[in-house]
Amino acid sequence: MYNGIGLQTARGSGTNGYVQRNWSLVRKTKDKTNLKTEKDLERMDAMNNKQPNREILDHEKKRKIEIQCLELQELLEEQGFNEIEVDAKVMAYRLHLNKNVEKINEPPLDELGRVM
Repeated sequence: MYNGIGLQTARGSGTNGYVQRNWSLVRKTKDKTNLKTEKDLERMDAMNNKQPNREILDHEKKRKIEIQCLELQELLEEQGFNEIEVDAKVMAYRLHLNKNVEKINEPPLDELGRVM
């Protein structure tokens, strides 16, 4: 017997005496449907559309500049310039590119100013 429930003894009952809960009486709770308001939808949309990190974009620009400088250095070395001339031309080219850094492959933006 368990908390006053069940048989005193399983003897002669045809069962093992194990007490189980009657799940046929359990009623399901009705699922509530919570509709999203316009304010909630706007907040969720703002969370999904983050602005890009400025530092990462600047790093990508600098990386592209360095790649262009390395390509120029390899080209000049193949053409037979000595190391001092190559370094001077690459440094001048790097300075030229750094002055025009805004023109180098800006990421495309949509009408809201987000990166596409």
